[in-house]
Amino acid sequence: MQIDVSRDVFRLAQVFTISRGSRTEAKVLTVRLTDGAHQGWGECVPYARYDESLESVEAEIRGLPNTFTRQSLMDLLPAGAARNAVDCALWDLEAKRAGKRAWELAGLPAPKPEITAYTLSLDTPDAMRAQAAKNAHRPLLKIKLGTPDDMPRLEAVRAGAPDARIIVDANEGWTAEVYADLSPYLVRLGVALVEQPLPAGDDEALIGLERPVPVCADESCHDRASLPGLKGKYDVINIKLDKTGGLTEALELRRGAQAEGYGIMVGCMVGSSLAMAPATLVAQGALVTDLDGPLLLAEDRDTPLVFDEAGVHPPQAALWG
Repeated sequence: MQIDVSRDVFRLAQVFTISRGSRTEAKVLTVRLTDGAHQGWGECVPYARYDESLESVEAEIRGLPNTFTRQSLMDLLPAGAARNAVDCALWDLEAKRAGKRAWELAGLPAPKPEITAYTLSLDTPDAMRAQAAKNAHRPLLKIKLGTPDDMPRLEAVRAGAPDARIIVDANEGWTAEVYADLSPYLVRLGVALVEQPLPAGDDEALIGLERPVPVCADESCHDRASLPGLKGKYDVINIKLDKTGGLTEALELRRGAQAEGYGIMVGCMVGSSLAMAPATLVAQGALVTDLDGPLLLAEDRDTPLVFDEAGVHPPQAALWG
């Protein structure tokens, strides 16, 4: 099996800012696996928060042997971006070999559209109110917070989009005391979910804390091995394929988390439709779907995912799976 890795850059529709910084483009790695007759592909977004770079992830992929399966891949690479791109490329390759869709191979029912969040970039309250008003027709908005001035921003977004459901992502920027202080205001403003309010290494403070707004583990949850450490701290987990190391582990994490009573959120890094396509399978029936990466881009893959009032649709075979 031949493995090819390329770097692709997609321009963003506008500057995208979170508490960790700003960007104007999405830099991704694209993996193509060829067996001589068929080709499968997948995409990953290396994330510096997890000590990943384009160079380090590409090196991991290029270090793989010529022959492996999805099962043996789990032992060859750790959970993370490199394994994600390769695992998803294998699913695509297997689907093409079998002449079936990936969800059929996974034993899943045909996926349907899922309403997805749309993320508002971190900005001044006035600018965020304008962003919210421009996107007030969307049923679910996500706000990046984690700064000393979070409440004016949140108030501005609610004013701009009075009817939208809102979730907030603190990106590890709060403390337990800040969450407790803000909770009444979050409830008043109709916030449905808070992602990762505390740093992953300091989330023990969530144990025993009253959580009137459900708390979702993002940086604290990568794969099934994360689940034991989440007990008593979180109500929901955010499954991202770049964290789980691909669709294979993502499906298993979803099963394991649901069995333990966690709600499911399915999220993404800022990537193209190719990165989102496998995640649409995991997102079926999720409490929250956050697969808006392509909506933030000025350019996308050929045969991109369809987004409309019904949500994000599953991929066409020409894209993936």
